[in-house]
Amino acid sequence: MSRLLRIAMLTHSTNPRGGVVHAMQLSEALTALGHEVVLHAPDAKGAGFFRNPACGTVCIPADPAPAGMTAMVEQRIADYVRHFENPAARDFDIFHAHDGISGNALATLKQRGLIPAFVRTVHHIDQFTDPRLMELQDRSIDMADVFFTVSATWRQALLERGQAATVVGNGVDVDRFAPVWNGEQTALRDRLELPPGPTFLSVGGVEARKNTIAILDAFRQLRVVLPDAQLLIAGGASLLDHQGYQEEFRSELAMLREHAAAVHLIGPVADRDMPNLYRLADALVFPSLKEGFGLVVLEAMASGVPAIVSSIAPFTEYLSTDDAIWCDPHHPASIAEAMALSLVPQIRDRIIPRGLDVAARFSWRRVGEAHLSAYASLKEAIHA
Repeated sequence: MSRLLRIAMLTHSTNPRGGVVHAMQLSEALTALGHEVVLHAPDAKGAGFFRNPACGTVCIPADPAPAGMTAMVEQRIADYVRHFENPAARDFDIFHAHDGISGNALATLKQRGLIPAFVRTVHHIDQFTDPRLMELQDRSIDMADVFFTVSATWRQALLERGQAATVVGNGVDVDRFAPVWNGEQTALRDRLELPPGPTFLSVGGVEARKNTIAILDAFRQLRVVLPDAQLLIAGGASLLDHQGYQEEFRSELAMLREHAAAVHLIGPVADRDMPNLYRLADALVFPSLKEGFGLVVLEAMASGVPAIVSSIAPFTEYLSTDDAIWCDPHHPASIAEAMALSLVPQIRDRIIPRGLDVAARFSWRRVGEAHLSAYASLKEAIHA
């Protein structure tokens, strides 16, 4: 690309969710390629992004959210629109949304003639019981002009809606997430007060999409043969309402009785601790029922940690038979078996090097470069 671009990258939160991490890393990769990128997000707490990225940032003041998820989503859309009503805030060549909140804000700005077009990355498409949320999700996609997805699974889903998309994939920083063994893992284990024993890590908090209750059931079965096993559940900073599922999880956890103390709900983890969190784990347990890509799988593999994943797309798109330990996410016994297999030395000796090879193929620079042709075509069309 001969002319460098000024790009407004928009995401829904300053918290370390997968889509936010992708938007941030993409912004950094495009900045490294010489473009001027400003990453935007509503900032309800005024604390800024979960880390300071190597790109420009704008944290948009957010009004107190009213009760209810739909009202909160509409409020965040309004916060975004209010920010970009200022002409000085719209001095960009490309506007790129990564979610329904920012996509709806850009759709409104486009309808009002304040921006000519916008780009939308569809990480995945949710199913909401509230018709208004479904309407907003559809609008954030249908009004976009250029589409990206992180996997062929979601490219096909868009194609069925009549929208062609470019698959850009995901990336991982193999310098940061690497199998570097030192005293920092022991220090983190001490801070988390983790007892000795095999440690299984689940990332994403307690959510239906992450299949956390099935993980809990699998862990209960595993403890019968591995009574010193520990389950670490990290993350969970989500704007969506998971209260009902979380109450069901707590009820299931209480029924574990003596095993419950081996389940550690640690919530969101400081960004500086994430590499060591992977390293102190014996395996990543990620039997999701739906994913856009599964970014944490790459982070675990780059860290030298075997990944237990669902035998479904999108995992089957970028992982071969011997790259991971596969399970049926609908059967906790299958997840438990995969957890046990992840500790077998001969399997680890095969899986870990394969995971490192997989991670080495996914650079954020490659993800950034995959956007440039579509960006250029959109800019040319705008100025035609």
